[in-house]
Amino acid sequence: MIFSLQEIKPEDRARVGGKGFALATLAQSGMRVPATICLSTLAYEEYVSEGGLQERIMLELNRKDFSEMRWEEIWDASLRIRNMFLATPMLSHIATPIHQGLKTHLGDGPFVVRSSALGEDSAAASFAGIHESYVNVRGAESVIEHVLKVWASLWSDAALLYRQELGLDPETSTMAVVIQEIIDGEKSGIVFSQSPTNPSHAVIESVYGLNQGLVDGVIEPDRWFVDRKSGRIIEHEAASRQVRMVTSEVGIRCDPLPATLAARPPLDADQVQALLALVMDLERLFGSPQDVEWTLHKNTVYVLQARPITTIGIRKDSDDRVWYMGLRKSYDTLKAMRQRIEKNLIPEMIREASRLSTIDPASLSDRDLANEIERRGEVHSKWLNTYRMEFIPFAHGIRLFGQVYNDTMKPEDPYEFMDLLLDTGLESLERNRMLEEMADLLRKGTKLRQGPRKQHEVAETTPFFTLLDTYLQRYGGLTPAGSQGDRAREEIILLVTEMANHPPNKKAVNSPENREARKQEFLSGHEGEERDQLADLLDLARTSYRLRDDDNIYLGNIERQLQAALDIGRGRLEDRGIPQTDQLPAKEIVASLRDPGYSPFLPAAEGNTETVGDEEFAIRARQMIGQPAGPGISRGRARVIHQPSDLLKFKSGEILVCDAVDPNMTFLIPLAAGIVERRGGMLIHGAIIAREYGLPCVTGIPLATQRIRTGDELTVDGYLGIVILG
Repeated sequence: MIFSLQEIKPEDRARVGGKGFALATLAQSGMRVPATICLSTLAYEEYVSEGGLQERIMLELNRKDFSEMRWEEIWDASLRIRNMFLATPMLSHIATPIHQGLKTHLGDGPFVVRSSALGEDSAAASFAGIHESYVNVRGAESVIEHVLKVWASLWSDAALLYRQELGLDPETSTMAVVIQEIIDGEKSGIVFSQSPTNPSHAVIESVYGLNQGLVDGVIEPDRWFVDRKSGRIIEHEAASRQVRMVTSEVGIRCDPLPATLAARPPLDADQVQALLALVMDLERLFGSPQDVEWTLHKNTVYVLQARPITTIGIRKDSDDRVWYMGLRKSYDTLKAMRQRIEKNLIPEMIREASRLSTIDPASLSDRDLANEIERRGEVHSKWLNTYRMEFIPFAHGIRLFGQVYNDTMKPEDPYEFMDLLLDTGLESLERNRMLEEMADLLRKGTKLRQGPRKQHEVAETTPFFTLLDTYLQRYGGLTPAGSQGDRAREEIILLVTEMANHPPNKKAVNSPENREARKQEFLSGHEGEERDQLADLLDLARTSYRLRDDDNIYLGNIERQLQAALDIGRGRLEDRGIPQTDQLPAKEIVASLRDPGYSPFLPAAEGNTETVGDEEFAIRARQMIGQPAGPGISRGRARVIHQPSDLLKFKSGEILVCDAVDPNMTFLIPLAAGIVERRGGMLIHGAIIAREYGLPCVTGIPLATQRIRTGDELTVDGYLGIVILG
């Protein structure tokens, strides 16, 4: 199971993976590399086989066609798989060789534990940054724990997506592990023997301290562009040198860079030339351009790893992996994002919606209305892009905390950490609290409880209508069906009346006392700087959790202003006799408003991928498998939401079935017995609201709104992610 670098032969590549084999090639060629041992793929294969993990992994990956999984669902699957590795002890006949290998070849450490998957660092696929590496691991038992984490990273969300794009079979995926002595370099970096943008140049990047800050994108490197043939330095891009990554008592940390170092580049001209010579030697050794990670310790350059450059000729701006990998933010990056989102982006979104609301679309001429629709469309598109590039990546704060919590606590339930994130003051819950307050007034005897038609019996100055006016002023036209004006007022009264005719939702999700006890349990055993960092991470995760829900409302406020203008435009086209205006895209509405003689093009309706009518569909699914998103089991009749008006028919005790819970639907959650969604993931709007109310929730059910019909009896199992029909 254990190989030293000198023992690895060409036929062993499939046992030690790309990284291990490259290090062996370097060592056997006389290059200076850290002392290293490789834990072969045999160890991984025996662990997952004897521990029963292989079948459980395949079960998670086959809940749904992987190509149809959203990023939230991929995150969830990887989290559950990772928890399997944390909860399954290392086999003794694997642990023993690791202990012996460390003692014989590496000594007492500290160590670096790196992935070395099959196909990793090959000419076809680099897998760079996909799998985990851990720096400054101390003690043999800690090495074993981190081997499990490296194995688990074979199934990370990014690795799963990458394998799908490369067409690799998950059932045959396996992992070797590289364990090295740590080289506490004064300077580190990466050198590319050939620039991806200019084949005649090499590129050298360097930072002070360890390389992890550069690799994670936390620390900006100095960068040199060098002519490959002559060695002439073409250009030097200086970094803003402020911090460096260093080893600490536990792991690594960022320290301020001393002023004497911050004032000068990490490398001088001679060192640049030495690194160029080194990387050109490696290019000749491996027979292709190389991406080399290095560190400089006491004037000696150590090669930490080398891999072929696989990005030459690839347009990264067209590669969706770039965006997806961007979702994985470091702790320091997330802290900076939080400041930007809370201090700048959210206030600007609120101001933007307010500015749009000052213009009444109904008062505009047709041409001005067309211009206003285009303007609102551009504003909405801008914020949709901001949502994708800022708000979605910030949600990684939840997952980062979850990973740290699970590593620390090793809970049986991989989502136990979510309990610490509840009760963060979600805007949608505050909105629902006001609705419940109005419903409680009706329960206490207001005549309105018999139905909205009786409202004339209640003086407009009663507490109920005072609260209703406050609600409408605060939330505007935010109603179940998204109506405006008097219709919005009627919809809220209908909803509150339905709530008042049933007892308030008494489900206890988790008391503040329990959350505080769990928080202290999580922080116990940690002192000083480490405890403070864990507490800060929890606070960051709670903000990330709150904004994951609130940002839908802020974006919805802008979208509603666009929709209001479109509705006015559709109404004017209907007055001209143009049919099916509800199906017209915005650009067709704009063109029709500008030119009275224009004939709008109505796109053909997309056909369903599955027929579910009684006449055509003889057998119906009885059990549907999705993603467990809210623990609990409930039973009730389905209410399938196909259009906003369906929300007004919702009754207490029904199961909400929809494509995706949007901000308007959260009005109904106090009435619901459970939630079923086509979209999937623990971090979507519906799953977050379900956990706040303690409702069973299953997401990621393909064709949910087609396979299930209003009135069907459903059982929702939020523990296993199963919906039973009938």
